[in-house]
Amino acid sequence: MTIIRSLVLFAVAAIAEIGGAWLVWQGVREHRGLIWAGAGVIALGIYGFVATLQPQAEFGRILAAYGGVFVAGSLAWGIVFDGFRPDRWDLIGAGICLLGVAVIMYAPRG
Repeated sequence: MTIIRSLVLFAVAAIAEIGGAWLVWQGVREHRGLIWAGAGVIALGIYGFVATLQPQAEFGRILAAYGGVFVAGSLAWGIVFDGFRPDRWDLIGAGICLLGVAVIMYAPRG
């Protein structure tokens, strides 16, 4: 159950951080306005809070593993919201990152 909770929290954190960054991007780069950018800042704050809910207590481990989730999640976000089409190298790189997440977070430790 702890691994499932951890995976769900990684997914929620990814949506908050990547979504927040995308909203800021839309507000500033795509000239959609301060409401979009402000909503992005709020979402980024939510990401920071969600990351603290991980069952493990090691900040460095959580954030290092989340980096791999961020890489894969960013590609997925681009596919869904921006029509981005990753090539095989993008997909291989994301897979390597997710493998790293699994090793960092879920490898047996004594």
